[in-house]
Amino acid sequence: MKEHNMQVQHRYLSSVHGSGHSGHFTDTIWRQFVMSPAKSYVLFSFIVVLLLGALVSTRLLDSAALDGGANRVVTDRKSLTFDPRITKKPRNKIEYPLNCTAAGSHTHTKSCPGTYPTSYAPEEDNDATSPSTCPEYFRWIHEDLRPWARTGITREMVERARKTANFRLVIVKGKAYVETYTKAFQSRDTFTLWGILQLLRRYPGRIPDLDLMFDCVDWPVVLRNAYCAPDAPAPPPLFRYCANDQTYDIVFPDWSFWGWPEVNIKSWEPQLKDLEEGNGRIKWSDREPYAYWKGNPTVAPTRQDLMKCNVSEGQEWNARVFAQDWIKEQQEGYKQSDLASQCRDRFKIYIEGSAWSVSEKYILACDSVTLIVTPKYYDFYTRGLMPLHHYWPINDHDKCRSIKFAVDWGNSHKKKVTNRIIV
Repeated sequence: MKEHNMQVQHRYLSSVHGSGHSGHFTDTIWRQFVMSPAKSYVLFSFIVVLLLGALVSTRLLDSAALDGGANRVVTDRKSLTFDPRITKKPRNKIEYPLNCTAAGSHTHTKSCPGTYPTSYAPEEDNDATSPSTCPEYFRWIHEDLRPWARTGITREMVERARKTANFRLVIVKGKAYVETYTKAFQSRDTFTLWGILQLLRRYPGRIPDLDLMFDCVDWPVVLRNAYCAPDAPAPPPLFRYCANDQTYDIVFPDWSFWGWPEVNIKSWEPQLKDLEEGNGRIKWSDREPYAYWKGNPTVAPTRQDLMKCNVSEGQEWNARVFAQDWIKEQQEGYKQSDLASQCRDRFKIYIEGSAWSVSEKYILACDSVTLIVTPKYYDFYTRGLMPLHHYWPINDHDKCRSIKFAVDWGNSHKKKVTNRIIV
């Protein structure tokens, strides 16, 4: 797609050392990074703050409840899901609809109208008047960029991340340029870039020039132990959807916030609306008194182990777990995978797959007690979640008994659950 503010190029600016117009682009960016390590760190921090803050219109955490909440366990009924002051109040959204047509039968590009604003008008943006307190997960941005706080980020560091990157993104003067190295699985890269385009249109003239590598694969790859020696080089700054305590990958909101058509999942705001409607169909006390999970168990041994917790003739673990066959589901029109129809149990289980799973935000969005099996990975917001405040922790090495205990406790303390955890 060729947009007025974006040119997707399969040959990236001829060369990062190229001459002429493209060479001017890369030189313009890297002059800002090589002048001063401190300056490059501050600029990169600002870029990540903008990306995380503006790209995702989610309110997975109640920021007001989180402030000063690290020393408490369970507080009020708003602590688990969304801040009703933000998600339920009417607001005038800034939207820039696209009406793109093919540029010609001989080309794969499209042209889109360029009549969107070229400067940001805060008075037209209702989000600009939202509470000024940043979400809890914003504090992790500086932690994620700490490896480059002393050295700054150089072109050489960025180019070393190309080894596993799916694409390289350059933004210069509000225009995005992309080189695709390897096509991502399904449409992950397409929807990630679509989110960046929305960012550019939502805040015209406000996005700094940048150059970054993005890896759309689940597993983080920038291992910390490869860069811990005194003479080791700085790690390559590589963006992806998740990381863990053994890696330096920089987390970024996952593609499904803007849609996942291969499994019939909408972008976040209409999907959230569906989930809210699903929540309203059955109040918590009338829901099934079990812990529910549905997903693909073949992607990880830990999920296969979870399947053993299902009800059987000899044992009741208070869990109802189901294997999801996505091929069959696609053939039958996604009748059994509607997320809004899965908010009918008092408890919902989140368990990682081959790495972190996008399902976590949809599980948290149900007005059910979220049971999280000990995670090994994190995405951009989950490090702000607190056990017994946002979720009930489940022992990964003793899943069945841990789930049974949590469900038994919740079912025998309904008043405490509804007053303290469930909205």
